[in-house]
Amino acid sequence: MNKLGFIFITCLLFSIISSNIKAQWVQTGPCKTYIQCISASSDYLFAGSESNGLYRSGNNGNSWDASNSGLTNTDILTITPSGSNLFAGTYGSGVFLSTDNGNSWNPVNTGLPEYITIQCILVNGTNMFAGTGGGNGGIYLSTNNGSNWNYVGLTNNIVYSLTLVGTNLFAVTNNGIFLSTNYGNTWSAVNTGLTGWPNSIVAVGNTLFAGTNLGICVSTNNGTNWNALNTGPGSIENLTVRGTDIFAGTADRGLYLSTNNGVNWNSTGLNFGLVSSLCFSGTNLFAGTDHGVLHSTDYGTSWSSVNSGIVSTGIYSLAAYGNNLYAGFGGSTRGYPGGGVLLSTNEGNSWSTVYQYSSSMPNYTSINAFSVSGNSIYAGATNSVLLSNDNGSSWNPFHSSIFFDLSGVQSIAVSESNIFAGTYMGIYLSSNGNDWTPVNTGLPLTNDFLVKSLVVSGTKIFAGTKNGVFLSTNNGTNWTSVNAGITDTAVYSLVLSGTNLFAGTANGVFLSTDDGANWKTVNSGLPGNGMNVYAFAVSGSNIFAGTYRNGIFLSTDNGKSWEAVNSGLPTSSISSLSVLGNTLYAGTYNEGVLKRPLSEMTSVNETRSDLPANYTLEQNYPNPFNPSTTINYSLPKAGNVKLTVYNSIGSKVTTIVNGYKPAGNYSVKFNGSNIASGIYLYRLESGNYSTTKKSILLK
Repeated sequence: MNKLGFIFITCLLFSIISSNIKAQWVQTGPCKTYIQCISASSDYLFAGSESNGLYRSGNNGNSWDASNSGLTNTDILTITPSGSNLFAGTYGSGVFLSTDNGNSWNPVNTGLPEYITIQCILVNGTNMFAGTGGGNGGIYLSTNNGSNWNYVGLTNNIVYSLTLVGTNLFAVTNNGIFLSTNYGNTWSAVNTGLTGWPNSIVAVGNTLFAGTNLGICVSTNNGTNWNALNTGPGSIENLTVRGTDIFAGTADRGLYLSTNNGVNWNSTGLNFGLVSSLCFSGTNLFAGTDHGVLHSTDYGTSWSSVNSGIVSTGIYSLAAYGNNLYAGFGGSTRGYPGGGVLLSTNEGNSWSTVYQYSSSMPNYTSINAFSVSGNSIYAGATNSVLLSNDNGSSWNPFHSSIFFDLSGVQSIAVSESNIFAGTYMGIYLSSNGNDWTPVNTGLPLTNDFLVKSLVVSGTKIFAGTKNGVFLSTNNGTNWTSVNAGITDTAVYSLVLSGTNLFAGTANGVFLSTDDGANWKTVNSGLPGNGMNVYAFAVSGSNIFAGTYRNGIFLSTDNGKSWEAVNSGLPTSSISSLSVLGNTLYAGTYNEGVLKRPLSEMTSVNETRSDLPANYTLEQNYPNPFNPSTTINYSLPKAGNVKLTVYNSIGSKVTTIVNGYKPAGNYSVKFNGSNIASGIYLYRLESGNYSTTKKSILLK
């Protein structure tokens, strides 16, 4: 072979390899992992997360590996080393034991109630105490490394923290602080002078410090009396002692340090966010926070993020508007840190939190859905609806007790001035966000009805529910079941592509070409039965389907066939999809937001014969009409679209279309039943394009 031929083949091979390297998904953030507990053994550092299990590091946090083999619950509340044993307390599945540094785990729950939550574990010699929550709560004792447990008191109490000072055992509960002087056989309340709700207790010499939601209280007589420290650093999550120094992790202000028995407190270099736990490994200080693990080598003066290998928090919803990308994330199931909205203005390369629920909000908070209407962006949350009129820079929450009672808003859609919110108990309507009215006539409501998806098409509103698809043509006043042909009525997602309506279900994808009157299965190329389709995105004639545990699939022929586009995808569970510019973004339950260029998966950037070349607004037909007429329009590119009807003197009658639409051809109906005969104008606006046509209503 000559040299030139060798160079050509080498370059070609390099090109192919480079192309394959690029053709994959890339994580674009955001990383907001909530670390609930952190602990160090002689060889390893362990971090327990809220939903992604346990992580282990053998190099001071520089890298982490999952340590979940044998764990049947990945919500880790506490980690306690004891000699060569390691104990993990979980939320709802009791205690797990590892005897091999976290390589494998086994449950050790004999004597514990089923589904018990372990809030804390304290080891003293051969005695191991477990503070519990859920069920009857209370404290349990094991004297044989967890092989058996016996109840020792404080029933009906959630026990957050246990501390042994000499022979005095203190328990911090939801009902205050209790003291036992006989290893848990009997207990007495020691709350005189205590202010706020305590959640941690430590001792420096003979002085006790209790962290509460109102600050820090101190006792010098074994808890008989308490005095509040006026210099405390706010709501306390945990207290940690190093020698005579006290570190206080707060709910929203970072980490504080006192070197003079709590007389004064100084903010450390970690001065923001929730600090749930602390531990020392030699001179290294590690903090578990609502944004991962942080590391300090100078006693808290400066910090660095050490999260390599720790996965991101769950993203529940995505939306694109203009040049901005919005991601809705979830908060703690125990009330904090709250979920909220993240904004990226640079294609996901960096993110900023533009709204976050405070730690005082009850229950779980997450942003479950977005809807764009004109210049307004609505977000459906667990306990409210949010509205932004300034591109997401600020958000106004509309709180309602309805949403707390109904497990929050799971889907949201806007039709003209009407806001529709889908919940676990039906659909609610509001014209201002403050006042909500149920609009459920025709819906077979149950205790777990779940309206997971809402789609507006002109005057039609489609609702995807656990009982199938329902249609309303009168702003939700009445609903009709439109499920003919759908064999699995657990509908998680709906999307319109031109006149095609796709439904993602617990058993694949269904397609309707006649507004839901009839459906057919379109699953060729998808995995077998039982595939949950949670999300759709449309780009031109390309349809993407995001699934639970099977990744992302693409159809270029209206669902007739599908192919996986999962190269480099680090997770198979997709919560949401959105297209911005030439990129597809995927929200995931445990890897944050992922992105991939459309050009790697489709020919969307090439000129297609089936996409319109120009904006068009066709003459309505019939014309004159009574009372309904059809209006067709075409979009050569995706964008925000408004189709508005005006009377002959220029006053707005109604807005038929108002929202983001992919490129394509569209057909909508206008019903003039409630207006007088006369001449009406209809105007199409998208980007810099606008045009108007005349119609005649003749009754």
